[in-house]
Amino acid sequence: MYSKIVLPVDLNEEASWSKALPTAIALCQTFGASLHVVTVLPEFTMPMVGAYFPKNFAEKAHAALKEAQHKFIKENVPEEIKTQSVIADGSPWEAIIKVGKKLDADLIVMASHTKRKFVDYVLGPNAEHVVHHAKISVMIVR
Repeated sequence: MYSKIVLPVDLNEEASWSKALPTAIALCQTFGASLHVVTVLPEFTMPMVGAYFPKNFAEKAHAALKEAQHKFIKENVPEEIKTQSVIADGSPWEAIIKVGKKLDADLIVMASHTKRKFVDYVLGPNAEHVVHHAKISVMIVR
């Protein structure tokens, strides 16, 4: 039923993956699907934003994020699951949808956020936007 599953994760926020990851793994194992772990890096190249960061900051951030994501995959995803690390730039919900479309994915599995903390309030709408705008199936794990 599924051959490519996208799992968005915020490596700094365990709530973004702690419940969704086991679900994505179970689906990958059941259907023999590949897992595409997506982490979104905010856009640093806009002139208004980029002026506050040192040169090459975006490249260094990408390299550090890629390393952290590989470590995350090694520690949390069984070796038998074919897994791809994907780093995307921009708005989280837009980047998640673009990655899913580019990969021709069948399913996006992501966690819902409770609004207990300010950061959850800011990040919470991403799942809602993905559900409303994605052209592929989205599974929200609570």
